[in-house]
Amino acid sequence: MMHDMSKLELLKNEIKRFITFFLSELKPKGKVITPFNVIAAIIILVGTVLIVIRFTFGLSSITNLNQEFPWGIWIGFDVVTGVAFAGGAYVITFMVYILRLEKYHPIVRITVLNGFLAYVFYAGALLLDLGRPWNVINPIIGNSFGVSSVMFLVAWHFMLYMLAEFIEFSPAIAEWIGWKRIRKILGSLTLAAVIFGITLSTLHQSGLGALFLMAKSKIHPLWYSEFIPILFFVSSIFAGLSMVILEGSISQKVFKHRMSAKHIVSHDDIVLGLAKICAGAIFVYLFLKLLVFIHDNNWRHINTTWGYWFLIEVGVFVLLPLQLYSNAVKNKNIAVVKAASILTLIGILLNRLNTSVIAFNWQVAERYFPTWMEITVTLTVVLVEILVLRWLVNRLPILSDPPLWAQRKKKDPIQQIFLVKETVEESEKNKEMEEWKVSSM
Repeated sequence: MMHDMSKLELLKNEIKRFITFFLSELKPKGKVITPFNVIAAIIILVGTVLIVIRFTFGLSSITNLNQEFPWGIWIGFDVVTGVAFAGGAYVITFMVYILRLEKYHPIVRITVLNGFLAYVFYAGALLLDLGRPWNVINPIIGNSFGVSSVMFLVAWHFMLYMLAEFIEFSPAIAEWIGWKRIRKILGSLTLAAVIFGITLSTLHQSGLGALFLMAKSKIHPLWYSEFIPILFFVSSIFAGLSMVILEGSISQKVFKHRMSAKHIVSHDDIVLGLAKICAGAIFVYLFLKLLVFIHDNNWRHINTTWGYWFLIEVGVFVLLPLQLYSNAVKNKNIAVVKAASILTLIGILLNRLNTSVIAFNWQVAERYFPTWMEITVTLTVVLVEILVLRWLVNRLPILSDPPLWAQRKKKDPIQQIFLVKETVEESEKNKEMEEWKVSSM
C-alpha cells in the first residue's frame, strides 16, 4: 500500500513539474512586436473570421468553387502542392537511416518536423474544402469506407504517415522535457517508423497523381497522362529537397543562434549534396516528361496558347533549374543553388496547379479564379504553420545538439587509434609470454 502511494506521489510530482515547465516555455523567446508578427497576426485574425463564415454559411460564402470547378486553391496549393513540398522528410530519412549518409544527419529533425507540420496543417486545410467535413472520419470508422476510391488510400496514408513522422520526431520532445526512459524507448522505434514512413510516402505521393487518372476528359492533354502517378512521385523528390535547401538557407539567418557548430560548418556541404541529388532527379523527371509527350503525340498542341504555357513550365521551371543545379554543383556556388531551389519550387507549384486547377476543365469558357478570401485563408494556414515551427525550433533540440545524456555514444577517432595500438601491443606481449613459457619447459 505504501509502495503504491509513493508511486502515485511521484506521478503527481512529475505532472506538476511538467505543467510548471510547459508554462515557463510559453513565454516569448524574443521580441513580440515585429513587422512579421504584426502582419501575421492581422492575416490570421481575418482568416479565422473567414473560416468561421465558411463553416457557418457554406463554401459559396467565401469561395468561387462550383460544379465545374469543385477543387480550387485550397486543394491545388494546400494539399496537392503542399504534400510535394513536404517530400524532403522521406528522402532525407531514407538517406540518413537507410543509406547511412551521416553528413545529412544535422538536418533530419528540422526536415521531419517541417514534413509533419505540413501534413497536419494541410490535412486540416482539406477540411475547409469538404462540403460535409464531418464525413472525413468515414474511411476510419467504417461508415461507408469507400475502399474503391483512391481517396480512401490517400486518407489512410496521410493518417499513418503523420503518425510515423510524429514517432520519428518524438525523441526531440522527450529530450526537451527530460524524459530519459521514454526517450530511450522512442529512439528504439525510430528505424521502424522511418521504414514505414518511407513506404507510405512513395505510395501516397504517387497516389495523389492517381486521383487525376479519373479526370482524363477534363485535364488538358499536355498535363494528363497515365504516368501522372510516376511523375508526381519523382517530382516530390526534388521538390522536397529544394524546399529543404530554401528552408535551410532561411534557418541559417533566423535560427543561427539555435544551431550547433556542426550544423553551421556542414551547411554548405549539405546544400551542395542536396543540389546534386536534385539535378539527378530533375533530369529523370524531364526525361519522363519528354517521353510522355512523345508517346502521347502531343506535338499538335504546342502551337496553341496552352502549348506556349506548357513550354514556359518545362523550359523555365524544369530545364533551367536543372542547368543551374548542375553548374552550381560543378562550381560549388551556394547562391546559384538557392536560386535554382526557388525556381524549382515555383515550377512544382505551377505544374500541380496546372494539373488540378488551371488546365482542369480547360474547354470551359468560364474560368475559376480564387477570391481574396480563399487566398487569405491559405495564407492563414501557412502562417500558423510557420509560427508553430518557430516556437518549436526556439525551444526543442531540433537544430541544436541533444542534451549530453541523449547523444549517441561515439568514440573519439584519436582515442580509437590509441586503443587499437594498445590492443596490438598487448597481443604481442601475450605472444612473447607464451613463447617464453614454451621455451622454459
